[in-house]
Amino acid sequence: MQLPSLDSERVSKYITKRLKWYVLDYAQAKAGALGVSGGIDSATTAFLAARALGPKRLFCYVLPGRATRQEDIQDAEEVIRRLKIPKANHEIIPITDIVGLLKEKLGKLSKVEEGNLTARVRMAILHQRAWRERAIVIGTGDKSELTIGYFTKYGDGGVDLLPLGGLYKTHVRQLASYLGVPERIIRKPPTPALWDGQTAEGELGINYDTLDRILYLRFEEWLDPQEITNRLGVAKGKVDRVMTMVKVTQHKRLPPEVFKIGFRDFGSDWRYPRQWA
Repeated sequence: MQLPSLDSERVSKYITKRLKWYVLDYAQAKAGALGVSGGIDSATTAFLAARALGPKRLFCYVLPGRATRQEDIQDAEEVIRRLKIPKANHEIIPITDIVGLLKEKLGKLSKVEEGNLTARVRMAILHQRAWRERAIVIGTGDKSELTIGYFTKYGDGGVDLLPLGGLYKTHVRQLASYLGVPERIIRKPPTPALWDGQTAEGELGINYDTLDRILYLRFEEWLDPQEITNRLGVAKGKVDRVMTMVKVTQHKRLPPEVFKIGFRDFGSDWRYPRQWA
């Protein structure tokens, strides 16, 4: 079983149109700000954002940390070069020393604690730079990672919009190829690069092809876990573990919970149409 093929032309046109409207009209921002890591998600997002806003309205930041590989920095720079982002609109800001100063004050941190701190430092810098340029922060997360909560809350999850949030990793790869993202970026193993040797599939214990098929069958075709096990021929325990990741990370996909006291308190049912403003 494979996911249905993506209509890359239609999807790319929709995302670019929607992205332009959201940044310039809805948010009334002047530009978009984007962290470019050298990975497939950030590269694909950058290609779409450059189409939507134009190179002069896109600010790209490379934020290497202690675990960032030199080849990822080079790939990020190649993406920026291919998109013809003006020199004034891109910057490399090493964050190892910044994280190090925080560690001095906070004391000994576990690997995951330091990784989460690194992700949040990156996002703090992106928002600072975005404020300076009157931009909003464009996120790079895809549907696979959003669904299982594979992101750092208020780190890479602390963005203003997620153009790839409706696309599984399988479809991001198809879209990246259509857009002309360099093949080596498409093919290399995804990693948040928060600690040495980290890969997304290694940490998750499942490859994206299998993960996407499980998620697609559960949430697009609404098969129950046992049916998914039978259909894919994977261990029931693996399917159950994916479902557990989805359930326990729901809080990461929602705004902070407001305990409702009054009729018009904020919550999922609160609406403020723009025409009321």
